[in-house]
Amino acid sequence: MILPDKNLKTTSSMIGVGAIMIRFVNNGQTISSLWDKIYKFNDTISFDKDILVLDLLYGLNAISYKDGIIRLTNDS
Repeated sequence: MILPDKNLKTTSSMIGVGAIMIRFVNNGQTISSLWDKIYKFNDTISFDKDILVLDLLYGLNAISYKDGIIRLTNDS
């Protein structure tokens, strides 16, 4: 479920959805505005999977969450 394999397409894996999400985070998004953009891009992604992917990206330190806004993490 996290990584694609022969039975799971990249666009359905958590890593694939995470890559799509990172594209839409731009200058900061709320969870609901990010969800709207993701759903318009790929309507097969459920809200539950959306939240799981946000958890994964946060755990990988790819995004940060402060004051209700999701932003990309800068490690530089």
